[in-house]
Amino acid sequence: MNKAVDISTKKLISLAPNNWAKWVTGIPDIVTGEILNTEFQWISRQSDVVIQAESPQYGKFLILNELQLRHTSEMPRRMRAYAALAEEKYKLQTYPVLINILKISNSEIPTSFASNFIGLRAIQDYRVINLWEVDVNIAFETPLPSLLPFVPILKGGENESTIREALRMLRADEQLNQLETVLAFFATFVLESTLVQEIMRWDMTVLRESPWYQEILREGLARGEAEGEARGEARGEARGEARGEVRGITSSIETSLEAKFGSDGLELMSEISQISDLGQLKEILRKIVVANTIQELRNVL
Repeated sequence: MNKAVDISTKKLISLAPNNWAKWVTGIPDIVTGEILNTEFQWISRQSDVVIQAESPQYGKFLILNELQLRHTSEMPRRMRAYAALAEEKYKLQTYPVLINILKISNSEIPTSFASNFIGLRAIQDYRVINLWEVDVNIAFETPLPSLLPFVPILKGGENESTIREALRMLRADEQLNQLETVLAFFATFVLESTLVQEIMRWDMTVLRESPWYQEILREGLARGEAEGEARGEARGEARGEARGEVRGITSSIETSLEAKFGSDGLELMSEISQISDLGQLKEILRKIVVANTIQELRNVL
């Protein structure tokens, strides 16, 4: 189970690209073609996945898929940029789709970018799909294997029997069985870790290899390093970087607590925000992933 796995968005979508395209666009007679290169000349970051598609009504066009662990305020601007760059590179109309995995608040998620500067307007609409609002039966009935690893966080997917069925389908397919750690990661959001261990039949330390777990950890580290570097340069203080890293990890802990435990999790932030030891904060962030209850995290504190 510790071998490297490819659970990139491209890998997930390529499992059943036609069904994926039908789901995100709502076009029943759509046919997909090549999954295109998304490396754009003018920016270093890549969009997740661009699929070339065609339908009798709309002809050839692009589906731009952006899969995010959590929604951020930067996404509307990024969706505008990605859509424009894809159209410029491939000379085709683009249907942009933003898929958000984890719910972090009840705030409404924007479905467009709009600006007005000196009387000049820029507008970009895009479709938003929040996985917590998607009926779990879609993953099984469509079928849409790309959604199987996310079953625990889909609407109605939080019960043990449904998660066991998703696991059975993943293990039965050689293309899908590497996605088991992703399913396990999201299962810890709705089931006790001991039960997830029993269902998966392996030790929960395997989750430390999960790219989703690593992404949460990296987000905190990267944010902290960036803030620390900026403060250190501005003030000429070596300790600025360390303080920034602590602040970044604390911010990532707050986001992770809200994603997994909701408002109850945020009650711990008053205590966590007083901690300045970087090693202790990293350990708290790791523990959030496998914790069953708020009390377990209190014991860590």
